[in-house]
Amino acid sequence: MRRSRGFLLVLFTILISGALIVRGQNVSPLVFLNVGLPAVNEDTIPDETHRPQSPEAIRRAGIHAANDLVRVGRTGRAFSAGRVIVKFSDAMNDAARDTAVKSVVANGVRQPRAASADFDVVTMDPAQDGEAIAAAFRARSDVEYAQASYRVHSTLVPNDPHYADLQWNLPVLNLESAWDIQPQAGSAITVAVVDTGMAFQTGTLEVNIGAFVDETGASHPPLGHQLIPYAAAEQLVGAGHANRIVAPHDFVWNNGGPPLDFDGHGTHVSGTIGQLTNDGIGTAGVAFNVKLMPVKVLASDWDVAFGGAPFVGGTDEQVALGVRYAADNGANVINMSLGSSGPPNCGTKPNQDGCSPAVESAIRYAVGKGCFIVIAGGNEAEVNDPDFGLNPTSVLAEIASRVSGAVSVAAVDRNIVGQTGTRRCTGEASLPDCHAYYSSFGPYIELSAPGGSERIFGRNGYIWQQTFDFNYTDTFLPNISPTYGPPRFDVLAYVGYIGTSMATPHVSGIAAMLMQQGIKDPAAIEEALEKFAIDLGPAGRDDKYGFGLVDARAVLRGLGLAR
Repeated sequence: MRRSRGFLLVLFTILISGALIVRGQNVSPLVFLNVGLPAVNEDTIPDETHRPQSPEAIRRAGIHAANDLVRVGRTGRAFSAGRVIVKFSDAMNDAARDTAVKSVVANGVRQPRAASADFDVVTMDPAQDGEAIAAAFRARSDVEYAQASYRVHSTLVPNDPHYADLQWNLPVLNLESAWDIQPQAGSAITVAVVDTGMAFQTGTLEVNIGAFVDETGASHPPLGHQLIPYAAAEQLVGAGHANRIVAPHDFVWNNGGPPLDFDGHGTHVSGTIGQLTNDGIGTAGVAFNVKLMPVKVLASDWDVAFGGAPFVGGTDEQVALGVRYAADNGANVINMSLGSSGPPNCGTKPNQDGCSPAVESAIRYAVGKGCFIVIAGGNEAEVNDPDFGLNPTSVLAEIASRVSGAVSVAAVDRNIVGQTGTRRCTGEASLPDCHAYYSSFGPYIELSAPGGSERIFGRNGYIWQQTFDFNYTDTFLPNISPTYGPPRFDVLAYVGYIGTSMATPHVSGIAAMLMQQGIKDPAAIEEALEKFAIDLGPAGRDDKYGFGLVDARAVLRGLGLAR
């Protein structure tokens, strides 16, 4: 499986003026040199290490910097220390807002507002209680909402050779007929992928990797100055398709650099939405002609080690900025394969600790500007959270259920294959349950799509797309690399993942095809997807499957087309 090649050192003898320098949060710079070799492209590898709650996934989530500024609030939801999000009344000028800040927290500083924000970020001593300070702001009549900066985490018949043998997930959505109805497959539509970034550029990373300690107490020694190869995923931007990337932005490093993926999650998700298709290579994507807008809001282990982020994942602040940025820069569909557990009653008490009013405001803003939003339903069905119990509510998915024009998505597994008729997955012998074991359930679930499962099906139950070969990137995991060392981001393979993160982009791709067909209103898109969904489980809408499995052919034919 492994391949290697000499990495030409002559590539690095270039003018530094031709490099892009990005600086993280008071750390050493990462330099992206715009020169490098194309990707080493491998075939398929199943990735057991990225399945929800696997030992490796838990360990990966625990790789944090030694000075990890994370606190756990009274509701049990983690937040970034030293900052709160405050939405002041629009009638207040800057001076009035600064005065209000000082009246609540004497050492508080209102940070410069980001271009896409309608809220302020107030920083203070990290030792202070962020939730208590947010509550003090909420008590003021001139504050609409205030919250701690809560953390979020990662949630035609094509001739592509692996479409037939591995991609069970696309035929069950009736995509072959849908591609005949809508052969443009979203060519005029932009889908924003709010995630870990995307592998869309080729070059070389120059970085200084310092020492850090993960949550398990394992020490990772400094690796010092490193030159690391990085390559674009050719099944996303290869062969003259580089212009499909529009308005990329990074809210993790947040210094104008490209939103490069150092994890693989965002690249995999992007592949399901828009992998190049019918090109005789690899796997297929849903809306294979869409334009893609990578918006990075989630940090990976290497973002931390490179010095660009204090912890793995992101915050409500970054997600809200990412959603608003996408809406302001031409996105038609926004994919959010991310989430976080929290209180079950944010719909009735949105301003309480543990809820995400900043993200809710951003979602409503984006829908108001014509964006359709798709959010992962969560992977915690079997998780017994000490604060929120078994199967805790996915806070961001719950928001979607209250916004017309945004949907939450549950995952189904390969048991769906071969089932026909208007009712499926009822639990009968001939119609077995197809709800993925990890997929969160509750009254906020609205639609279902393939997310995969390794239980029973093994590698044949995964969702496959091109992304980084984790054998070369996850060198901090001892079962993958016995010796900790620098990663490589130039070896790509067709990798199997599972999760509601994988289910969500199926819906985003079909929504893009609907927009291409002429339905532009986000509420109308939601109504169509739910009306023409295939009923799963108990008759009618239910907490596991929502309104059912998205059906690409039926929803496009719902426009009166005859194919």
